[in-house]
Amino acid sequence: MIPVTEIYGRKAATGINWITFIAMTAFHIGAVAAFWYIDFGAIMAAVILWWVAGSLGIGMAYHRLLTHRGYKTPKWMEYFLTTCATLALEGGPIFWVATHRIHHQYSDQDGDPHTPKEGALWAHIGWILMGKGMHHDTEVLKRYAPDLCKDPFHVFMSKWHWVPQVVVGLGLLYFGGIAYVLWGTFFRTTFLLHATWLVNSATHIWGSRRFQTKDDSRNSWWVALLSFGEGWHNNHHAHPVSARHGLAWYEFDMNWIAISAMKAVGLAWDVKVAKVRQQLEEEAA
Repeated sequence: MIPVTEIYGRKAATGINWITFIAMTAFHIGAVAAFWYIDFGAIMAAVILWWVAGSLGIGMAYHRLLTHRGYKTPKWMEYFLTTCATLALEGGPIFWVATHRIHHQYSDQDGDPHTPKEGALWAHIGWILMGKGMHHDTEVLKRYAPDLCKDPFHVFMSKWHWVPQVVVGLGLLYFGGIAYVLWGTFFRTTFLLHATWLVNSATHIWGSRRFQTKDDSRNSWWVALLSFGEGWHNNHHAHPVSARHGLAWYEFDMNWIAISAMKAVGLAWDVKVAKVRQQLEEEAA
């Protein structure tokens, strides 16, 4: 068994992942082209899909539910939220969860797929374009996401994660034409990708540190706004299982608000929340 520390990181990169590079280039070109097709309906579709993919999907499903099991929900809801996450173009659930669990185990150390200690650009997008973290082998997936590897739905969605994106794109084309595709698929996806990547890069470089964790994680209010609350990253690394990342009243956390709403109507339970009253009281003093 090859140690993870020898698999990931900038030194382990072997060259450009051309399929990923071409896809990322195409989406960025499409995002820029959207500004030549200004349409209020198309922009609203992009905003709605940004929330569906980024909040319901990446934040609530891939991250707080599947990776850290910060709360429980009915299987049908878990599968629905997972499907929303595939619209972010960030890979299938097994890949995403395994990558993030590796990140927590080796955060800002050898073996972290996207630490800024190997360069801010590497942490933001370099690891996507050149890193081996985009190509986990079966052994690594089974080691870091054994729970998902046993679930037929997550196995299926990991293989066919691109299908919902295509279906939504065709729906946008049919409903509103090219403007809806450029805004609702290309611009929305590109914007969300960078918002997610900022959690990997910016929140390990800039921001405040409430907790003295063993990594360089930081809290960033502006990244939190762009990522529905994922930018309270130091809070998260100190209490990774907590379904609430914005721990103070002024730390806006849209994903936590949505999870709380689900709990209120019986769609979420066993919700884990960090108990940090002492730290917050010391800050207020």
